Amino acid sequence: MRISFLLHNAYTVGGTIRSTFNLAAALATHHEVEIISVLRYRQTPAMGAPPQVRLTPLVDLRRNSAHYDGDDPRHAQPARVFPRADGRHRQYSRLTDERIGLALSRPGADVIVGTRPGLNVHIARQAHSAAIRVGQEHLTLSGHGWRMRHEIRHRYPLLDALTTVTEADARAYQQLGLPGVRLQAIANSVPAPAARPAERTGKTVIAAGRLIPVKRYDLLIKAFAGVVASHPDWQLRIFGRGDTTGDERNTLTALIDSLGLSSHVFLNDHTGALETEMAKASIAVSASDRESFGMTIAEAMRCGLPVVATDCPHGPREIITDGVDGRLVRPGDTQGLTAALCDLIRDDTLRRRMGEAARHNSTRYAPDHITGQHLNLYQELLKRGPGRRSLSPLQEAAHRARTATIDTAHSLRSTARRTWNR
Repeated sequence: MRISFLLHNAYTVGGTIRSTFNLAAALATHHEVEIISVLRYRQTPAMGAPPQVRLTPLVDLRRNSAHYDGDDPRHAQPARVFPRADGRHRQYSRLTDERIGLALSRPGADVIVGTRPGLNVHIARQAHSAAIRVGQEHLTLSGHGWRMRHEIRHRYPLLDALTTVTEADARAYQQLGLPGVRLQAIANSVPAPAARPAERTGKTVIAAGRLIPVKRYDLLIKAFAGVVASHPDWQLRIFGRGDTTGDERNTLTALIDSLGLSSHVFLNDHTGALETEMAKASIAVSASDRESFGMTIAEAMRCGLPVVATDCPHGPREIITDGVDGRLVRPGDTQGLTAALCDLIRDDTLRRRMGEAARHNSTRYAPDHITGQHLNLYQELLKRGPGRRSLSPLQEAAHRARTATIDTAHSLRSTARRTWNR
């Protein structure tokens, strides 16, 4: 089977890139796999290219490259196919429209897989007629604005299937209504760690993920102040990069200083050897207000760590069994986080038992198991054959009219907000 993945940028760091690389590498052991990266900003992928997988960049934005496309006049023209409602629209152009269209229209791939809404739209509109078209949702339907949901409702019926990373999000898409589209929840795969499982004897709690407000590291730091009050010999280590401004890191550093936790809470840059750091810890924690899945939760469990997490939509409650392999607390509950962490810190036997259960239960995310689910889906779709390939001129005209109305309303709202804020 020949499988192509369409990815925004395979050369940087991100959860979608990591999960795509994991899946592509597992599939490539028995199938011909290609990753098409729309954009290229560096020579080699920051996360390392998956073995036996062909990597094909479409638009080269390396300024020192002989193939630099930044000066192409089409690069300065806004994209027409990639939807304006997708938050990455400004990075797309008439040039990306053309290059993606050429890559998708050439015969060869049996299955073409998109990895974000705007790219799923490209696949729906431009993939060659013999290919199976599969969209992936790595975030959540509720995380998209109303303009993007309008685009999804209209374009996605041209897909053969859509996969989500949680059952909860699959139910949300079912309620949206996508006639003829196979909806299936398939979790992200998490390889077995190369490091030895955590011994859970170190007095360290670990958290990992981007330094962004939705991860609620501020809440976690405040909760850990309560932990330190009872267990001053324990530390919290947070691993993650912030944005280019460094505002979130500065805010969190100031909070740590104000609470007198500079000897107990440490902010560390993203590390490529996170599993090694997890092996040194005894407990993992996530305080997010929202997660689409929770890769670091599953990774921590694969390392044998019990995880304390907020019971936020959508992922943690589908990964953690409360009281068995971790603890779930209400989102925003500082005292609840403190109490759950202290329970595990005080009770070595409980911590060990939950850690072993976490390691055992997380094997359901092993690449072979997850890859098998994707393969079964692809094979069933290939037996059925490609579905509907285009919309009628009347449907397309109605969509364009409705989209124009939505864009106008959005523009008026934005103008009104700016006026009000003055």
